[in-house]
This record gives sequence, C-alpha cells and structure tokens, in this order.
Amino acid sequence: MSDPVARRAVPLSPRSTALLAVVTPLTVAAFVWPLWFHPSGVASNSQLAPLVFALILPVVLAVVISHLTGDDLDVKALALLGVMSAVVAVVRPLGAGTAGIETVFFPIVIAGRALGPGFGFVLGTTGLLTSALLTGGVGPWLPYQMLAAALVGLFSGLLPRLRGRAEVVLLAGWSLLIAFAYGWLMDLSFWPFMTGMGSTISYDPHASAWVNLHRFALYNVATSMGWNLGRALTTAALVLVLGSPMLRILRRAAVKGRFA
Repeated sequence: MSDPVARRAVPLSPRSTALLAVVTPLTVAAFVWPLWFHPSGVASNSQLAPLVFALILPVVLAVVISHLTGDDLDVKALALLGVMSAVVAVVRPLGAGTAGIETVFFPIVIAGRALGPGFGFVLGTTGLLTSALLTGGVGPWLPYQMLAAALVGLFSGLLPRLRGRAEVVLLAGWSLLIAFAYGWLMDLSFWPFMTGMGSTISYDPHASAWVNLHRFALYNVATSMGWNLGRALTTAALVLVLGSPMLRILRRAAVKGRFA
C-alpha cells in the first residue's frame, strides 16, 4: 500500500505547508525562550501561558482551520479526525502520568505515521484539547501540551518510509525519543519560575544560554528522569505490541474512505 494513498486524510497544501513552516519554529521558541531571554516582568507560569495563547495559538489554529476548511478535506476525513480525537481523550486517563505511565502519545504517533504529518499535527492539538476538557485538565500548561503534541504528530508523519517490522521498530525508537523530548519541553515551560531550588539547578536570568542549559539538564535528571523513562517505555511498548495492527486499520480506513 503506497504512502501517498494513506496520507490523503489531511493533505498539506502549499498554504498549509507555509503556515507549518512558521508555526514550528514559533512553537519551539515558546519553550526554549528562557535560554535566550530574561523573564523580567513575568511573575508566574499562569501569566506567561495567556501570552502563549495570544501569540502562538492563533497561528496554530490558522493551520487547523486551513485544513478543516480546505477544499481537499471531505466529511469522511473530518469524521476520522473526530474519532481519533475521541480515542486520544479516552486513552489519556488510562495512564494519567502515574509513575510516568503515559498512553496518550501512542495514537498520535500511529495516526501521524499512517495518515500523514498534516493529520498528526491537527490530531495533536484537537486530541489534547478534547482530553483536557473531558478530564478537567485545563490550565496554564494546556497550550504547551497542545503545541508539543502537535509537533509529535507532525514529525511522526515525516519519518522515513519503511514497512513491516522495520517500520514498527522505527516507531518504537521514535517513541522513546519523543517521550523524553516532550518531558524536556514541558519542564522548560515552568522551570524558570520554580523557586526554592539549589543554586546549581535553578534558572539564572543573568547567566548565558549554555550555563542555563547545563542547569536545566541537572534539574531534569534530578526531578523528571523517572517520569520521562516511564513515558518512553510505555509508549514504545504499546507501539511494539499494537503498532502493526493499528497501522493496518488506519491505512485501510484511508483507502476505504477515498479521501479527496
């Protein structure tokens, strides 16, 4: 089964591609800005999050709207997006982050791989938003979670083309990487505002980017390594066990749907 057939659920038009080219670096900047800018005048994470909503999410929503209102997206693709968003919302509480066990990235990775980077990007935003609304997880962390999950879905669809067992192994290795990357990004979103930490791991607004990066690495190892490892092992295990049948189901749905 060829990849072009399976990747028509949410096609990337030139307009959408251009928007993604703008959104991706802005999304990364929303996380790594503490390494380059001083957070003067920003007292707490709850004050920064509305700024991220105001500056970054409108661009993200523009990408989503361009997909949903594009001439190439039919009602069957929209229905599939709704179903997969519901799947993300259902599986998320199964892990709930307890002891690092996190199940939410498995459907995002698989859908992004099977249905393409456009679908993966949109699913990352809608899936995390839907699950937050259902579980009461709406808070200052939500914009960061949506942006990070969107990147997970996007890059899952851009992985090299493989088939069979090699593809599953590739996705399992990718799951290990993105599980740690997600944890690092989420830590970066609130680390500059943590107080009461030792001088060797706390954020120093007057230090260089490399010094703060070293401090952040120490902080992450000391506080989050166990959670990141649990998330990585859980996601990779789900991919190895359920990845192959899920890929077949989604690709068969893409073919049967005959998306525009």
